[in-house]
Formats: sequence, structure tokens, C-alpha cells
Amino acid sequence: MNRRPEPAEGRLLVVKLADMGDVLTATPALRALRRGFPQAHISALLTPHCRELLEASPLVDQVLTFGKRAFDSPSGLLRPGSPGELAGLAARLRAGRYDALVLLHHLTTPWGAAKYAALATATGAPVRAGLDNGRGRFLTHRAMDLGFGVRHEVEYWNAVVEALGAAPDYGPLELSLRPEDAAFAREALPPTLPGPRIVIHAGSGSYSTARRWPLGRFVELGRLLVQRLGATLVLVGGKEEEALARHLARTLGPSVIDLAGRTTLRQLGAVLRACDLFVGNDSGVMHLATAVGTPVVALFGPSNHRAWGPWTPGRAGAPALVLRAPLPCSPCFYVGHGLGTPEGCPNRTCLQLISPEQVTDAIQRLLVSRPAHPVAAGRPDS
Repeated sequence: MNRRPEPAEGRLLVVKLADMGDVLTATPALRALRRGFPQAHISALLTPHCRELLEASPLVDQVLTFGKRAFDSPSGLLRPGSPGELAGLAARLRAGRYDALVLLHHLTTPWGAAKYAALATATGAPVRAGLDNGRGRFLTHRAMDLGFGVRHEVEYWNAVVEALGAAPDYGPLELSLRPEDAAFAREALPPTLPGPRIVIHAGSGSYSTARRWPLGRFVELGRLLVQRLGATLVLVGGKEEEALARHLARTLGPSVIDLAGRTTLRQLGAVLRACDLFVGNDSGVMHLATAVGTPVVALFGPSNHRAWGPWTPGRAGAPALVLRAPLPCSPCFYVGHGLGTPEGCPNRTCLQLISPEQVTDAIQRLLVSRPAHPVAAGRPDS
């Protein structure tokens, strides 16, 4: 039950079937694994969309992918072709001959726990480490899950690898960029652009759109940034967020560069690194900004800022501010050991109470305090 996988055994599988921000919050734990088991072969099982976050990274030796969204509910098992997909995944995992499974997921629902228990069995790994909230009986090495926000996600994933014997790493999030990514950013953002380059992300991904500050507030914010700072506004987001960016671009005029839906994840990382500041909702793009060392102003409403706020570990990280209204009902999403209310309440008062003037003031404070050479991404204190 307590056998530690020795580096000589050499084959570890890290499972993080989640979105971009979740994968990035796991990178300090991956760094801890790499240091703790320097001779190990480390594979990561990710969703296809997140593959490029780690495929150029020295933290892993191999990236495997699986489209887990189809199996987010039990009805996915009834889909035509699903038995073949699952059998194919099981065969790939068994062929990996893994010595240890490192599960970086909360076992939030009975269905989720059942899925990951089945995955653990499919690997055949004798050592299985993860978080336990009472549903982790299939794990051999457990870290206690105290609930969302009691510890930051970065701290939870470090607790899991620590259970295996690796020393935790509370340093910044990490993203490896290639020269061609930097070249893309140089072309997209020529050096002649006026004023500070401020990235605006009005989206939040496709899950829980309740996290979004009202679009009209972003319009007001953009106008203030142009008027007060002479800023160049860089709009970013995924394909599903292009309409938000197009509206802002039409409304705000010539001070805007619209890159939403036009970048890969690594190209987006390079664009963020080339800018002076990021402002946006709780999202994977926010974590991407912290990972490349760009100062962040993050807007939080229903979601749990103590679990997913920008990770800026002391002097090692770029500065970040979390803006939120401290209402007794907030956060209402990912609280305790449950999901809570992903779509918040109809009024979303917690977001309505954040004003464009407040956000502008926070941006000005961070621009003044920005270090000459920012590095990367720590725990929000507010």
C-alpha cells in the first residue's frame, strides 16, 4: 500500500483530462515529479485540445490524448462507437506498462469517481495516487481533499505527488514556447504600437458562461483604457468567443487588434508574453497569462477565487490582482466538495458590482508596479 515507485522503475502516467487552466495549474506538480524521479519516463493523458500545452515541455516525455467530454455523464456509454473508444483507450493504457498512476482530479461526483477508478484499473499500475474525499478507495497513495478553495489547485496537485515521495514545487506555472510562437507574436504585435499593450479576454471558455463580466462593461473599460492610457487593446479568445471580440472591435475602433480565434494555444501564450497586462474573467486564458509572466487583473464572480485564482508565488511571479465583490453568497460555484451552481444566480450581482473604474484603477496600479523582467505566475489573498 505504501510502496514508493523508484526512479529505476521508470514509468509514470499523469492523468489530467481537463481544460487549459486545469492543465497549467498541474505544471508545478509535474516539475516536482520530474525532479523527484529524474530517470522516470513520464506520460501525460490530456484532452486533445490541451495537447500542445505539454507536447513541447521538458516536464513530460510523452503526451497521450482522449476525448473525455463524450463521457462526462453515464449517457455517453450508450453512444454508438463508445465501447470501441473505451476499449482502445484501455489497450493503450495497458500497453504503457505503468508503474504508477498520478491522478490529478477531484472525485467530485460518484460518476467521476467510477470513471477514474475504471481508468486506474485499465492501466494495471500497482501504485495509484490521487486526492481522496471519501471516494478514493481505489487509490493506494492518498492526499486529503479538504474541499474546493481550502487549498489552491496548485497546492492540491503538489500534495498528490508528495504522497508519492516527490518534494512539492510551489513555483510558477509553466508553458514552453517555440521560436515560431514568438515570431507569430512579433508579427501580430509590431513594436510601433502606441501605449501599453493590454489584453482583454471577455470570454470564459464554453463551460460556465456565468463567469463572464457583462460585455457592456468591457466596452466601457476599453474606452477608459484608450482615453486615460492611450492603450492598444489586444482581444483574444477561442473560436467560440469570436463574436464577443468582434463586438468589442466594432465598438472600440482603431485602437484594437483582434486575435480571437486566430491563434493556437502556444501562439496565444507568446502574444500574452509580449503584452504589458492581461484583464479578463476566470478562465484558462487567465492562467496562460500568469504562466508566461504577464501581470493579471482577474475578475471573479460565482467561481472560487481561492481554488482557481491566478497563481503568483511571491517574488517569483508576475503581479496579479483579483477583483470580486465579497458577497456572502459568493463563491457559489465549486464550493465544499461539490459543484455548487455553475451558472450562478439570474442576477449575477457579484459581477455587476465590479465597475469599469475599479478595473481601470487596478490596471494602472499594476502597470506602475510591473517588474522589468516578469517571470511567471500565486495564490490570491483576497
